Parts: sequence; structure tokens; C-alpha cells
Amino acid sequence: MRLSRYFLPVLKENPAEAQIVSHRLMLRAGMIKQSAAGIYSWLPLGLKVLKNIETIVHEEQVKAGHLAMLMPTIQSADLWRESGRYDDYGEEMLRIKDRHGRDMLFTPTAEELITDIFRGHVTSYKDMPLTMYQIQWKFRDERRPRFGVMRGREFYMKDGYNFDLTKEDAMHAYNRHLVSYLRTYERMGLQAIPMRADSGPIGGDDTHEFLVLAETGESEVFYDSAVTDLTFGDRDINYDDKAQCQSIMEEFTTKYARTDETHDEALFAEVPQERRKVARGIEVGQIFYFGTKYSEAMGATVQDGDGKQVPVHMGSHGIGVSRLVGAIIEASHDDKGIIWPEGVTPFHCGIVNLKQGDAEADAACEDLYHQLTKAGLEPLYDDRNERAGGKFATMDLIGLPWRLTVGPRGLKNGVVELTCRKTGESEELTPQAAIAKVIAQYN
Repeated sequence: MRLSRYFLPVLKENPAEAQIVSHRLMLRAGMIKQSAAGIYSWLPLGLKVLKNIETIVHEEQVKAGHLAMLMPTIQSADLWRESGRYDDYGEEMLRIKDRHGRDMLFTPTAEELITDIFRGHVTSYKDMPLTMYQIQWKFRDERRPRFGVMRGREFYMKDGYNFDLTKEDAMHAYNRHLVSYLRTYERMGLQAIPMRADSGPIGGDDTHEFLVLAETGESEVFYDSAVTDLTFGDRDINYDDKAQCQSIMEEFTTKYARTDETHDEALFAEVPQERRKVARGIEVGQIFYFGTKYSEAMGATVQDGDGKQVPVHMGSHGIGVSRLVGAIIEASHDDKGIIWPEGVTPFHCGIVNLKQGDAEADAACEDLYHQLTKAGLEPLYDDRNERAGGKFATMDLIGLPWRLTVGPRGLKNGVVELTCRKTGESEELTPQAAIAKVIAQYN
């Protein structure tokens, strides 16, 4: 992509309404524009990051054996009345009527709808276990939407639902999701700590939230600092291996880590004092096991091996895809702008032409652009007739991991400058060596 043909409405000044770093930088970098309170249009740069995150989520869900589907954003209130949640959910639910006067709602979550799908098609234990998920827009009418996409009313979310014959099988699904989420977040350059949490309106006794530590987090968290030393790494996972998934779950959840709703001072006191930490965290996902809460209420039963009709065991599992864009920025930025991890960056590399219109510089930039594109990468070429300082400021603001700077002086010596956004370190390399180094970062 050439910047002269791109829609990137960057702002020089900090927007007055933005209270936290991610909101401020997303507005300044031209990623989003507010449409109404807590509702945003995703502009081209923001949408690219959103879709990159979505792709990682899809890939890790498929690896775990989960099936993608898509449910509507509008649901019938009748299903929620069956489960008993229609009146209990509260004012966050946007209730509407269609032209025939039927009660409808804009989906805040989809346990009822997926249970209705399951009960209409699955009657035997032989068709289980089954886990399906979607990535879809949701709406919760927050009383005070704030912090940009971190606490908006409309949000993009992965929600998955498992159906199992027994609690043992359902807990394996729980562990399987925990493992897949650890992989998902690390691919995005995040350390998301699973913490014992409160189930809220979803229900159930077993639940963990995944939180990214950040000063602007909405939750107070208490944890053993040893959990921050844990990394998932490049493990070979067999998601059908119950023992392996259970072992990883225990590894990442045995040490103390809880949100303020479930914090236990007595248990926390057992952690060595030097490792007791209190901080703020941003929730980026949550997993639940709630047993037969919905299946019993809605008649989702199957015939077991003895010919008896039994309610299925269920769980739900969410990842805040749009919220992750803000969380990544909160965890990875400096005073110049965003610093995207390679896994989610909107463009793999920026190319800055220091003297647009100079025949040699133009040709060298075009060659870099085409070679990177040929290698399967997507560079952003700043081919505008602007001052060098303005070009550098834009690249720093939008946070691409690598920048290639091309100018007549360097070309006379046969070199271009390659700069790492994260460290700020630059080195002069031949164009071919610079291209090879950028390509190596993504292979």
C-alpha cells in the first residue's frame, strides 16, 4: 500500500475526550472514529489490526478442534425467557420490538441461541463432544461507555460453547480452551494471566478471566509474581490428551492470581511477601463451566449409553477481539505512539522516501516495495511529498515494527537504514540485506 492512496486521517493533537493511552492513540492514528457514545467506525488501519487478531483467534480455535459458525446479532426474547435470564440480565440488554410487536434483543451473549440450535439437532451422546464458536458483533448498553474500544457498547467478540455428556468431559473442554487461549495471546505479543474470577450473569462456579497487566486496567488484581515468569512457548499440544491439557491448566492456575471479586486475603497471605503483587488488569477473555444450567432450563438433553435422557454439560468461552486492539496498545506503546507486535501489525514494514521525486531514491523505494511484496509481506510506502520529520512522526505514531529509510546520501554508499520500532535501534544495510532481515522477522 502507498500512503498517498491510503485513508489515514492522523491527528497531531491529543483528542480531549480520550482518557487512556489506547483511546488517544487509536484516534490519533486514524484507526477509529466515534459514531455515537461507545460505538465506533473502524477505519482501514484499525480494521486491518482487528482482522489480524481475528485470524489468530480462528487459527487457534481450529487447532483445538472447535467449529466456526455464525449466529445473528438479533435474538428472540422467547429463548431468554426459557432460560430465565430475560428479566434478570438488567439494563445492559438492548430490548427492541419488531414491526409485529414481538420482543427481540440485540445479542449481548448467545448461550440461549446456541442451546436452541443444539437441542434441535443433537439427540444422542454419539454426536458429542461438540464445541462451536463464532466471532460476531455484540451489544451491551453500558451506563458509562468510556476508554474507546476498551469499554464500548458495541464490540466484536469470539464466543464459543461446548456440549459434553459428563462434567469430566466438560472440564476437559474448559482446560482445552485455557490452553488455546494461552497460545492465542502469546501469538499477539501479550502475557494474559488466567485469574480466578466471578461468573457474573453467565453463571457457574468454574471460571477464569484472562487479564493483561496495565495501569489503566478496570480491575484490581492480586497475584503471585511467579505467574509472570510463565510462558507457553512453542509447545506441541495434543488437544485430545486430557492429561496434557490438565497439566498445563494446573501449571498456569495453581499460583495465586485473582480478581478483586474473588480475592481471598488469607490465601494471598500464604504467598511469600516479596512475591505478593497488587496491580490493575485489562480483561481480554473469560472461560466458564456452568454445567446443566441452560440445558435443564431449555430441555437440551441427549440419550446416553444406557438409553436415558440426560441434560448435557455446557460451558462458554469468550475473547474480546475488538478490546484486544486497545489492550495491545496499552501494553505496547511509548511517548511517540503505538508499537505493534509482529503478530498483529497492520503492515509488516514501513518505507520512508526522504526525497520524493529524486530518481534514484524513488527507484530504490519502488524496488524495496516490490521485493517485500513478492516475499508475501505487506509494506506501507510513504510516497507523499512531505517533510522527513512528518513522515517519521507518522510511522512512529502508527507503530509498524520495522522502518526502511531511503535517501540520496545513503544510496551513494549503497545502504538504506533499517529501524526497529520497539528498541529504536537503527543500522545501515545494503537493500538486499535489509530486505532479508525484515523477511526473517516474519518467517
